[in-house]
Amino acid sequence: MKNLKKTVFTLNVNDYAPEIRAITYPLLKYWAHKIGAEFFEINVRRFPEWPVPYEKFQIYFLAQEMENDWNIYLDADPLVHPGTPDWTLYLGKDTIAQHGSDVASIRLRYNQYMMRDGRNYGSAGWFTIASDWCLDLWHPAIITPEEAINSCFPTHQEANAGIKAEHLVDDYIMSSNIARFGLKTKKLTDLRKQIGLGDLALHSHAFMMSNEEKVRLLTEIVTNWEIPEYVRNYGKEEV
Repeated sequence: MKNLKKTVFTLNVNDYAPEIRAITYPLLKYWAHKIGAEFFEINVRRFPEWPVPYEKFQIYFLAQEMENDWNIYLDADPLVHPGTPDWTLYLGKDTIAQHGSDVASIRLRYNQYMMRDGRNYGSAGWFTIASDWCLDLWHPAIITPEEAINSCFPTHQEANAGIKAEHLVDDYIMSSNIARFGLKTKKLTDLRKQIGLGDLALHSHAFMMSNEEKVRLLTEIVTNWEIPEYVRNYGKEEV
């Protein structure tokens, strides 16, 4: 049986928060190694006219060039517990998975694809898995950056934390692509329970806070998770 090729992608443009990546990258790289995946950092801009979060749509091209079977994307600031399973073992290639989802109408203005689709699915793109069958998830936008930004509306909590509309363009385009291409979806929070892991905390992503607050929280979580030192330092010289 041939080994399926997997790549774990993350986004680091303009040397994003080294103090945060020093905590998150070792766990992310260790998990990638554990599941037999390559680790790839997107650190060069391909779409300079778009807000930085849109650069994750490079995966549409990179995944084809790499001839990946599975593509896994995580932002640079979440924690991944080393006990996290290889989620691709529980997914069919016809289904994409994200950690969770939002009710799209809360934060996004619907287009014709979202109206037709009717699932009201709002992408939470910080942790996303898609096979080579479902690369349309990251299909480049067919609208302008201005049109995308004008379709995004942070919640009051996000706005009070400094989150602006341009920070949500990736979720808007992914939500639109899910509707446009009729992609099947699954939430990792549901899958976790289905495979018998209950409410076990395997991932942590807090984004509505300053970098200083985030470093304190991440450090506390790593301590509470009792992460072994060799995992906390895995590949750290490369950060």
